[in-house]
Amino acid sequence: MTAPHYIGRFAPSPSGELHFGSLIAALGSYLQARSQQGRWLVRIEDIDPPREVPGAATTILQQLDHYGLHWDGDVLWQSQRHEAYREALAFLQQQGLSYYCTCTRSRIQQIGGFYDGHCRTLNHGPENAALRFVQHHPVLRFEDKLHGTLIADEQLAREDFIIHRRDGLFAYNLAVVVDDNFQGVSEIVRGADLIEPTVRQISLYQQFGWTVPDYVHLPLVLNEKGAKLSKQNHAPALPQGDPRPVIHAALAFLNQPEIAHWQDLTLSELLSQAVQTWSLEAVVPESS
Repeated sequence: MTAPHYIGRFAPSPSGELHFGSLIAALGSYLQARSQQGRWLVRIEDIDPPREVPGAATTILQQLDHYGLHWDGDVLWQSQRHEAYREALAFLQQQGLSYYCTCTRSRIQQIGGFYDGHCRTLNHGPENAALRFVQHHPVLRFEDKLHGTLIADEQLAREDFIIHRRDGLFAYNLAVVVDDNFQGVSEIVRGADLIEPTVRQISLYQQFGWTVPDYVHLPLVLNEKGAKLSKQNHAPALPQGDPRPVIHAALAFLNQPEIAHWQDLTLSELLSQAVQTWSLEAVVPESS
């Protein structure tokens, strides 16, 4: 059975070029969508200019194209979605579900790292303040199609989290929910480093009255020191040469069936076979 109107997505931030860990997330989401005759969208999450690398967004799109991961429709740029985020914030404010907070990171660290609702009833104005979501209905667990039931850290799940930052930027949790709903994303396939904020995102979906998508969190690629392969850890960019050996290695990392004589296939043929043999059940989830 194929899922009706399946829509998946890959949503990188332009803080650097794609590396092998990024390819795992991109390829996994691509194969999951294509195996269900679904649409696969690409969104550039460029809402944090201080962290962006000039030219990285263009490079990311070129890398996806080079590796044969062709998306459907137009790329959505978060930098062009500010009005939608403002509307979402206005809705929450009208519902009495947000408030301004002037607490510093150092204060929150001093009380154990989780925000305690200190400003919830102080009626601060917007001056030099972040906007927090009032967490009336915490989500303490959710179902992941790879991991099964995942239990949240209860303090994190109950926290009034930031939805608009003190520096005027929109928070990731708000933007990702608004955009996934706008694009009709039915299943989110991404790296296991994003398991933790999922319960916050689900609580926003529920507060907006939107359909919560399904979730799949793929295993992370680790470097030789056991740390997540990431731009912050200076992971090398994807090679610019023949993409087929790298795609083959990514399929092996995802524990997919070996494709016979893959060296003799074109990139398009290799990806087509990978779609046909794709098995989410074969992927080995994070051991954590």
